[in-house]
Amino acid sequence: MRLAVGEACSRAVGLHRSNDVTTPIRVVLTEEEKSFSIEVGDEVPGAGVAAADAVGVPGARAAAPAEDFDDADGEDEMGLAVIRGLVDDVEVSAGADGGTLRMTWPVSPADVLS
Repeated sequence: MRLAVGEACSRAVGLHRSNDVTTPIRVVLTEEEKSFSIEVGDEVPGAGVAAADAVGVPGARAAAPAEDFDDADGEDEMGLAVIRGLVDDVEVSAGADGGTLRMTWPVSPADVLS
């Protein structure tokens, strides 16, 4: 889990840096009854659309022009491939306001920390 989250954050920071976006990335943790999700968001329009399609990551993807962002020579695709190898449930969405990568893991009652 830690490696996947680190890769998602590195990917988002890399997209921000290569596209001159100075705002911080967003990280949201959500605990539900039977699952735990971590969302990492960026503010690079169109980022993740072409890369997500290239590695076969399912999820809702808005129609945003992929040529409007710089993925630093394919690092976005490689990062998504690594995350896809580490996490079974990955959703990528992207649009005019940026992208979000959501990773979800199942949680059993014994796994809940107090």
